[in-house]
Amino acid sequence: MANERFASSSFKDPINRDIVEFNDKGVTFRVRKLIGGTDNFVFYSDISGVEIENGIFFSTIRVIPRARPEIVIKNFTRGDARRVKELILQNVPNNRPDAFDTPRGGDPGR
Repeated sequence: MANERFASSSFKDPINRDIVEFNDKGVTFRVRKLIGGTDNFVFYSDISGVEIENGIFFSTIRVIPRARPEIVIKNFTRGDARRVKELILQNVPNNRPDAFDTPRGGDPGR
């Protein structure tokens, strides 16, 4: 997968832009604040869901990792938000057994 990068709109906040960066193993979410900010790297296999909340002009993306608080990134265009969600869901493994999942076709104890 080619490395892709998306930044929130500079129209709403030109200084503190949120950034989403994709690489082969996962996604980095950079949430900027006036002083400081946070960088979160999440492996694709640790992502359990992605939600988009559309406003009039901009969208908020909520990424729901397993066993961690959700990551909220704001002020993306609707097209960029849809593309971010699409790229994440393309890379999340579909047939991964969870910790409490039983193997297909039988009991876990047999």
